[in-house]
Amino acid sequence: MKLTYYKNLDGVRAIAALMVMVFHFFQGIEPSTKVLSYMAKAAIFGQTGVTLFFVLSGFLITRILMATKETKGYFKNFYARRTLRIFPLYYLFLLLYYFVAPLILQTKGTDFSQQIYYYTYLQNFAITFDWNAVGPTHFWSLAVEEHFYLFWPLVVFFVSKKNLWKIIAGIVIMAFLLRLFMLDLGYGVFYFTFTRFDALAIGALLALIEERYGFRETHAKKYTVLAVGLFLPTTIMWTIFSGSGNDTIQVIKFLFLATIYFSFIGLLLSLKSDHITNKVLKGKFFAYTGKISYGLYVYHPLAYSICDRFFRFEHLGIDFLTKVALAYSISAISFHFFESKFLKMKKYFNYQKQRDSTQLAYQK
Repeated sequence: MKLTYYKNLDGVRAIAALMVMVFHFFQGIEPSTKVLSYMAKAAIFGQTGVTLFFVLSGFLITRILMATKETKGYFKNFYARRTLRIFPLYYLFLLLYYFVAPLILQTKGTDFSQQIYYYTYLQNFAITFDWNAVGPTHFWSLAVEEHFYLFWPLVVFFVSKKNLWKIIAGIVIMAFLLRLFMLDLGYGVFYFTFTRFDALAIGALLALIEERYGFRETHAKKYTVLAVGLFLPTTIMWTIFSGSGNDTIQVIKFLFLATIYFSFIGLLLSLKSDHITNKVLKGKFFAYTGKISYGLYVYHPLAYSICDRFFRFEHLGIDFLTKVALAYSISAISFHFFESKFLKMKKYFNYQKQRDSTQLAYQK
């Protein structure tokens, strides 16, 4: 299976990061006018950028695993490359969060017993079950993805493609039933690994579709119909039924959102490369934003806090642009002077077969 490099998906990664950044910006805003109130409500949809990340990751990782499962050093190379991409920035930020940020922002330090869950990627378990943990709460999604990366290579390696469809279906059903069960017990389901795994599994389904059918322009209509058909009921659930006292709706909502983003990605890959949408996504802004999107996701809450502490502006637009500019600056510096040093080390863990095609795979 030769992997095609989809440049437009860098733009999708950029959109996901920007959605989350907009969501977190408006979380700190107290609407003073009707217009701001409407903007704040619309910004809530930004948190679904995490679901978009999940679906995209499930697709990209699965297609890489399927293409390289017959290569020598399959497990070693995969885990080494994941480690080089994820761990350096992850643990650097934890050090900044726990030991540098308190000095800059003049906040109280955190006991090691409260930090340990973040060092071990158990923060989303801690949040779900109310363990005594303190850390960057947006890191919950990184824990979900890391847990997926740990076990999914094993599944792809030992399970045939025919049965992989069944495994994906099983994960989707399991996550749905587990959300019902946990909500009945009084636990939240937003952050927990096994109640959010269905989004990654649905993304993996795209990789199987690509391998069997490919992405063709004739498929675009099907993805469009599916996305449009789910958009209205999902919007109604989100705006009317979701919220405090209505957490049960999350049982269905997460599944619908993941399927919508599944359709969105499938649609983009089915459209011609020179379609206006893909041209925009492959443009310099979205391409570069996608390139540093991991840093944007990691750093932006800290950048927002620094702006609030030292130079917050009363004008909403200027305040937003200032915070986003600082987040971009930090992320760009981090990528070029820190992360890239580790990314270059991936060359020592290239797959021996299909080497050229795997090098074209996304540097996630």
